[in-house]
Amino acid sequence: MTTATAPRTKLGRAFGELWTAAAFSNLADGIGRTAVPLIATTLTDDPFLISVLGALAFLPWLIFGLPAGMIVDRFDRRIVMAVANTVRAAAALALAVFTVTGTLSIWALFAGTLVFGLGETLFDNATNAVIPGVVTRQQLDRANGWMQAAQVTIDSFIATPIGGVLFGVALALPLWIGGAAYLVPIVLALMLPAAAARSLRAPAERERVTVPDPDAPDLEVSVIAEPVATPIAQNSVSAREAVRFLWSHHYLRAMVLFTSVVGCCLSFAQAATILFFLDVHHVAPPAIGFVTAGIGIGALVGSIIASRFVARFGRGPVMVAANVIVAVSSVLTGLAPNLYGAIAAYALMAFAVSIWNVPWGALRQQIVPPHMFGRVLGIVRMLTWGLFPIATLLGGLVSRASLQLPFIISGVIVAIATLLALKLLIAGTRRAGAEVGDPAAA
Repeated sequence: MTTATAPRTKLGRAFGELWTAAAFSNLADGIGRTAVPLIATTLTDDPFLISVLGALAFLPWLIFGLPAGMIVDRFDRRIVMAVANTVRAAAALALAVFTVTGTLSIWALFAGTLVFGLGETLFDNATNAVIPGVVTRQQLDRANGWMQAAQVTIDSFIATPIGGVLFGVALALPLWIGGAAYLVPIVLALMLPAAAARSLRAPAERERVTVPDPDAPDLEVSVIAEPVATPIAQNSVSAREAVRFLWSHHYLRAMVLFTSVVGCCLSFAQAATILFFLDVHHVAPPAIGFVTAGIGIGALVGSIIASRFVARFGRGPVMVAANVIVAVSSVLTGLAPNLYGAIAAYALMAFAVSIWNVPWGALRQQIVPPHMFGRVLGIVRMLTWGLFPIATLLGGLVSRASLQLPFIISGVIVAIATLLALKLLIAGTRRAGAEVGDPAAA
């Protein structure tokens, strides 16, 4: 399938401000994502306990995903982003104090990880909800690609290596730096334009009206009035409307189910990734960041080129191809005979996940009404990411027997799920008005 490519206009200043705020937040996230599991390995060598950290990172999406969406739809999204990062900064600095004073325990790391996850539900939900308000529909795939490219670049090539090196210098150092880094997006979020503050209802239909002719005041001319978008009433922000929309939208409902299966497989496979590289491939702890940087090359390339693939082939075919690559590369990661093979296969998997994320994010922004986007996204992530903790814990248990086995099992299940979902991903995407720039979308 070939889709006509629209002119590539600039994404604009408002998107640039949003991108910068997200970039600095990703810097703090990346440092913590590397430092916390490494610190945990100094407290325990049990793969299951390490996997608990991964489970707790996603647990807030299960218990707080929907409330976070309601908050994002009800309040100023700039304030929500700022508050979320304030909470995460406080958690990072508290863990740093515990580390310096020698009172840090695995339970404190569990609690801190849970707080980081709660902040993420608010910040990421708000960021995704703001994007359709600062770019056009035709720019959604490209905007999502740039957001993901920033996340991958900073997490994998800047924050993660820095986190590993800082861990090698002093246990608490990455926590101090990460906590400070969360403070920058607070200011940047508050500097976003008013369009980012709160969702608007879809504009009313254009209607023809008569107005005085400026060249002949005694005459009237017929013109098309510009539609006016009106803010939603705060008391209309309820979960029922979003649940009803998602349940009645057969395509989105099926896509959420498919995404849940694939996402759980990835969480299952990656439950003990740190130990996989430390114990199986004998990577030194301070060098973990450089290993993930190698993996990040694949994710970065996928983020950059995903929108071009979508423009050329359409969202459906691209999503199918991405999942096929995920399945193959996951198995190859588990079977890799050496470190370089494992990094290459893992990088290919990251490439495919990035390719998938761009059209999946853009099609949601295209077909979900803007005034309920935060709630719908909260429900979607509650039903997908909310299941990841269970899959992660199961992956940790299987990792006790073999650190490679979860990758192989994951790849097989993703392959089967993709085969069963072929019609949904290609024909279903087209029929639902979820293809690129489809005018039938909501």
